[in-house]
Amino acid sequence: MTGLGDRLKEARTKKGFSLEDLQTLTKIQKRYLSGIENEDYSMMPGSFYVRAFIKQYAEAVDLDANEMLALYKDTTPPVSTDQETSKIASAPMSRRRGIGSSNRLNEMMPKFIVALFIVVIFAVVLFLFINNPSRKAGVDVKREDPNIATVEPTKPPASKSEKEKDEDSEEPVEPEEEEPVVAQSLAFDGAKGETSTYSLSTAETFQLEIRTSDASWIGIKDNTGKEWMEPARIMNAGETITYDVSATDSVRIRVGRPSNTEIYVNGELMEYGVEPKATVPQNIIIEYKKEE
Repeated sequence: MTGLGDRLKEARTKKGFSLEDLQTLTKIQKRYLSGIENEDYSMMPGSFYVRAFIKQYAEAVDLDANEMLALYKDTTPPVSTDQETSKIASAPMSRRRGIGSSNRLNEMMPKFIVALFIVVIFAVVLFLFINNPSRKAGVDVKREDPNIATVEPTKPPASKSEKEKDEDSEEPVEPEEEEPVVAQSLAFDGAKGETSTYSLSTAETFQLEIRTSDASWIGIKDNTGKEWMEPARIMNAGETITYDVSATDSVRIRVGRPSNTEIYVNGELMEYGVEPKATVPQNIIIEYKKEE
C-alpha cells in the first residue's frame, strides 16, 4: 500500500462525496473507484485505464493528478507495450462485435415484418374462403329450377253444414275485466320546526331515490335506528342514490340543503310541504302505511 488509495478516499470524504456521487461525476463505475481506493487493480481492463481513472479521480477531489500518478507508478511493475496494446484493443473489439450484430438485426427486421404481414394476409384469405356462405350454400342446398312451376294444393270448399257447425262452435269470448290500478298516495301530514312528516299509502313497495343539483348533506335512518346511508355525507352535484326501504315502517331523511335536493318515492317526486330555503336544513319523515 502506497497511501494513494487512502489520500484519494480522504479527499473524497472531505468533499462530502459518496462513491455513487463520484460515479455520477466522473462516469467511472463504482467498482473501479472502490478498487482504486483499495489499491486493487485486478478488475481493471488495463494499466492505461488505471492511470486515466486515477487522474479523473484526483481532479474530481482537487488533488494533484501528477502526484497521484507518481505514487501509482512507484508501486506498479512496468508493463510491456504489446501487453498494454492488446488489453486496450480487447474492449473496443467486443463493442464492435456488438454493434455489428445489432446492425445485422436492424437489417433483418424489415424482412421479418414483411414476411409476417404476408403470412397474416394468407391466413385471412384462407379463413374467408373456408367460411364463405355462398360456398356452403352451393354444397348443402339444391338450387331451384325457375322453369318448374310450384302448385300449391287447394282445399275443397266447405259444405254448408260444415260452415254452420263452425259458426255454432264459435262461442262469444267475453273480454277479461282489468283490475283498476290504484295510484299510491304520498301526503304531507304537517311540520314542526325543521321536521316535516309525510305518509305513503296504497303502495306495494317503498323505493327511495335522492338526487342533488348541487352539494347537499344527506343522512338516512329508519325507525329501527339503521343508517341506510353510512356514513352520512355530502352528496355532490348531479349525484343520485337509490334504496329499497320496503321492509321499514318509516324513514327519516336529514337534508342539509333542501333547495338543492329532490326526493322521489316509487318514481314520484315528493313536493316539499314547507317551502325549502337555501341554507335551512329539514328533517323529512315518511311513514309507510302498508296494506293489510
